[in-house]
Amino acid sequence: MFARSTTVQAHLSSLDAGIAHMREEVMPELEGIPGCIGLSLLVDRRTGRCIATSAWESREAMRDSATRVSPIRDRAAQMFSSSDAEVQEWEIAVLHRDHRSRQGACVGATWGRTAPDHLDSATQVYKSATLPAMEELDGFCSASLMIDRATGHGVSCATYDSTEAMERNRQRATALRGESTRQAGVEVTDIGEFELAIAHLHVPELV
Repeated sequence: MFARSTTVQAHLSSLDAGIAHMREEVMPELEGIPGCIGLSLLVDRRTGRCIATSAWESREAMRDSATRVSPIRDRAAQMFSSSDAEVQEWEIAVLHRDHRSRQGACVGATWGRTAPDHLDSATQVYKSATLPAMEELDGFCSASLMIDRATGHGVSCATYDSTEAMERNRQRATALRGESTRQAGVEVTDIGEFELAIAHLHVPELV
């Protein structure tokens, strides 16, 4: 399974209009493209940072969709009042759901990098150590790891049932991030906390 993420810096006043456009216009358009298996949207209402991720059955389906997706992405950026969009393509290495997300769910995201030839061993640490520890957190809903084998970059997302659950777990999650990235040999490059505005991915369990 593969994914394409698009990050925009939205004007705060345009967030709700942008979210509505993603749900009402973008999601149906993407679902009409062969190989697309859903969409998620993360929103930081404090900074305006928004990350839309589309999932695909194969790398070929993702690459073949590029021409059709480009104008859809441009219109969405306009709705968020953003003049620029950062696009990244990923392999979905891990996805685990304890249960489906609910309205009000939030996501803690961690970006990191390691040597490309170390990526498989780092992924194994995530599966064998990080994921079981995440499952013990109160309010844990699901987790995913997406990787770029060419660059050694990756992003892990942990979904919680609510903002309150994410806040209750912040100290433990921070300690877990430090321990797991040290064990995996991964350098943390960015972290973020988001509202899960759209959760419509149909990616099967990948552990």
